[in-house]
Amino acid sequence: MTDPRIDIRQMLTLTDDTGIFQHARLAAPDPNHGYCVDDNARALIAAVRLHPHDHPEGQPGVEALVNRYLAFVAYAVDHETHRVRNFMGFDRRWLETVGSNDSQGRTLWSLAIAAHEAPLSHQRELAGIVFLEALPATQTLDSLRTWAFLLLALDAWLQTPQGQKDAAARNRMARHADQLAQVYQANHTADWPWWEATVTYDNARLPLAMLQAGQRFDRDDYTAIGLTALDWLLRIQTHAPTDHLSVIGNDGWYRRSGDTDTPTAARFDQQPLEAAALIDACAMAYHVTRDRAWVDHAGRCLAWFHGENDLQAPLIHPETGGCRDGLTPTGVNQNQGAESVLSYIMSCQTMRLLSQSSAAE
Repeated sequence: MTDPRIDIRQMLTLTDDTGIFQHARLAAPDPNHGYCVDDNARALIAAVRLHPHDHPEGQPGVEALVNRYLAFVAYAVDHETHRVRNFMGFDRRWLETVGSNDSQGRTLWSLAIAAHEAPLSHQRELAGIVFLEALPATQTLDSLRTWAFLLLALDAWLQTPQGQKDAAARNRMARHADQLAQVYQANHTADWPWWEATVTYDNARLPLAMLQAGQRFDRDDYTAIGLTALDWLLRIQTHAPTDHLSVIGNDGWYRRSGDTDTPTAARFDQQPLEAAALIDACAMAYHVTRDRAWVDHAGRCLAWFHGENDLQAPLIHPETGGCRDGLTPTGVNQNQGAESVLSYIMSCQTMRLLSQSSAAE
């Protein structure tokens, strides 16, 4: 496996003085849809994991990009309620008083990553301050993916100098791990090893969170859940006979059927964030097991971006380096919005680390 090239030109195109635009019309930023904290949180994670040689000459350096996205994410946390606001108009006015549960969890994840990995000490310090401000307001959130994002956030926080002494954060992570495990045990069957009756979006974050918790707490039962669910998730998204990745589409998802019915996955619309989540989970599965099959699975997921998919069409635009917005029944969605662009960049960053780790074995 060779290290994938990380190209941030389209990420830079979508970024202005406020943050990263949510959508694009083809490759141009679309001000009509403004910004969202979800994408700026993704951009913050991508920025702190950039190497100096990853950005084009003459463009803002890594530290400047981290400052921009960190400022947006920090501003998204309401100083009175400590809840996260998600959508912002082009006029820099918030369009809601509180964002979705998932945006709360994803924001905490990005802040914890920045508190651990940001290049400058003041960036790490600010990210940690905002993380601790926002964390208590997420106590009552009860969706599965929010728990998963909070697990990932808390695991990253526990790796920081301050977090290593944070017993409350460790206990909070243990509680969310137990919650995810209990829901899985209550709902899975031998032929449906999953948390819900419908497999929907950002799916691999659930097994990834279980694998992280298994490592953190030395819990083989958590690890077994993560590996079993991830293996099944890959199998139901593998298209025979070529064995390419066929991502579950958001136009109908993948629903558990009755005893006489065979469940079928929606073929479209296929989203880049699904392949990105799978790559992260496969990399973690390799870290846990040292089984090179997970490296191969991650490579197959990355290949989905480059044309090894149901349409045999690449999503990466040769002129911009950006990722198009997915696969539809009529072809590739030609827009290159932030979620897709960042999903590909983050996938390449994970594959770079996985390549280095597996090569050292």
